[in-house]
Amino acid sequence: MPLFAATVFLSAFLLFLVQPLIAKQILPWFGGAAGVWTTCLVFFQSALLAGYAYPDLVARKLAPKTQAWLHTALLLGSCMVLPVIAGDFWKPAGDADPIFGILALLAGVIGLPYVMLSTTSPMVQTWFARAHPGMNPYRLFALSNVASMLALLSYPFIIEPAVGVKLQAWIWSGLYLLFVLLAITCAFRSAASAAAPVAAAASSDEPLPAAATQFLWCVLSATGSILLLGISNHVTQNISSIPLLWVVPLALYLLTFILCFDGQGWYKRKWFMIAAGCWLAAMGATLIAPQLKFELKLQIGLFFSGLFVVCMFCHGELTQLKPAPRYLTRFYLMIALGGALGAILVGIIAPLTLPAYYEFELGLTLAALLLLLRAKPSGNRIAITFAGLLVAGGIGITVTQMVSYSKDAVFTGRNFYTVLRVKEYGTKGDDQHSRVLVHGVINHGEQFLSPEYRRAATRYYGSGSGIGRALTAKYDLPAMKVGILGLGAGAVTVYARKQDHWRMYEINPMVPEIAKRDFTYLADSPAKIDIVLGDGRLAIEREPAQAYDLLAMDAFSSDSVPAHLITSEAFTAYERHLKPDAILAIHVSNRFLDLAPAIRELALKHGFHGVIVYETGATVSDWILLSKSKAALDHAKIREVGQELPSKPGMKPWTDDFHNIVQVLR
Repeated sequence: MPLFAATVFLSAFLLFLVQPLIAKQILPWFGGAAGVWTTCLVFFQSALLAGYAYPDLVARKLAPKTQAWLHTALLLGSCMVLPVIAGDFWKPAGDADPIFGILALLAGVIGLPYVMLSTTSPMVQTWFARAHPGMNPYRLFALSNVASMLALLSYPFIIEPAVGVKLQAWIWSGLYLLFVLLAITCAFRSAASAAAPVAAAASSDEPLPAAATQFLWCVLSATGSILLLGISNHVTQNISSIPLLWVVPLALYLLTFILCFDGQGWYKRKWFMIAAGCWLAAMGATLIAPQLKFELKLQIGLFFSGLFVVCMFCHGELTQLKPAPRYLTRFYLMIALGGALGAILVGIIAPLTLPAYYEFELGLTLAALLLLLRAKPSGNRIAITFAGLLVAGGIGITVTQMVSYSKDAVFTGRNFYTVLRVKEYGTKGDDQHSRVLVHGVINHGEQFLSPEYRRAATRYYGSGSGIGRALTAKYDLPAMKVGILGLGAGAVTVYARKQDHWRMYEINPMVPEIAKRDFTYLADSPAKIDIVLGDGRLAIEREPAQAYDLLAMDAFSSDSVPAHLITSEAFTAYERHLKPDAILAIHVSNRFLDLAPAIRELALKHGFHGVIVYETGATVSDWILLSKSKAALDHAKIREVGQELPSKPGMKPWTDDFHNIVQVLR
């Protein structure tokens, strides 16, 4: 028993530790987009499906000793890809498809090791059940989930704050070699002492569960997976795509598997069905309440707890339907299939087919349908009526969200990076007639459409903003070269003059189309304007020195922060492109994160002088202005409003290998 338990525990620990580890490695290459984690989950769930299909086939088709030799060969082959570090050749080009690029990268870097780790829990449980008939193998499944949750929780709180990403990868690879030794030992010891005939006889008269039951296994699992990804999407799109916000919902999801499969009766069917109904109603009401759209602390508490409660219902119902041990590989295969289908629906199909993030609402509706389905056999009219109301409510919420999202919108579009809307307000010919580019709940550029005001500086780019002051301070130059990371609607180009040359970097291919079609900033600008498609930092690293007079970072998506733009390596890249008296401007407006102390440490390390400009009034914006030349920041436009950069005890300069957004939470 200790050998089986140790093998299962270590495999599950490594399986879930590698998820945030590899995602954090590749996150900067794709603009820090929240879709990176969602796409990673698609791969993880799909690889898990492959890992569960393997033991289901092998256990039925091969003799124990043959299983051991095959498993050994695959384990040794998986060691050939170590260490799990993504090489630079995986970095995307500007026009590369991010979803399939990420999937290919993950398959090449961690594919076979991940699949082999995935096979371990069901494979070892099968060996255990054969060698120890009468003992409960499902306890090993609970043990694997304990290890998985331990890995997830230790990453943001212990590993990430203490160890750099590359060292994490080397340590993980060393532990994987230990796992391989344990798994090979386990395989041959099981083959030598197999009691397969006894185990088979004990359950030979029990039929395989009906196809309808197997389908229900799949749907229950898929529903939990859809809600996991839907809630993760909602949170990371609006705060930041960071390991902490990846792993907490995933840990809660796993905790429900632990409690439901532990065999100790944690799942109280009646009470969790009632609780699931209440939380489904509360989550749906919160989604459509306009006064709560900025209350993300409340939403995080409600949605994370709701994920736990609804997944307890889904996974608790799975335990009610689990088959005899001889069919456990099929059971786990259908659970994995459901998880993969849920992930694919949210991570791949939804971005390609839905105009906005409606999958969360659809997941709530599906959960309500399952609640109704499972309540019907009880005959309890109150329970059935309540579940029926939840289904109707879920459909109503989805329709309401669709109508609300498209209200006043002249365009709504979605891709891997985000959902964007162009909203129009006012009446044609009116001075207040305007268009706004919206990402999530954040304004990313506004333009008045009347000829008199359509070149007016608006929102974060007003004349009193940090970027407005920095650009007008540079009007002393006869001509100016400007680089901007983040195009938006192109609103900042109102400061461009005929003799100037501007270079705009934009990772999302949908944004330039919107800026050219629905706004006139670019068309009206007298300056030469180039648009470079792709992640701004990667493009800057590849380009020859541009000799910018001003370089601005304005690439945040909603309130999500692309941390790779504010690391020491990023600053080194920027320095190569700046003139000696150039200004580096960084937009740090954020409801949840105070980035100024982190940028202050980078400024000190790289020899920049710096100030922060807080703009208040009708529009609130915070810009940090840095320069190697103190005189550049002593211009009257900047000096009259610039304030000293705030510090924070214990803050260190961020690097690509080591940064932690938890440090800058407000």
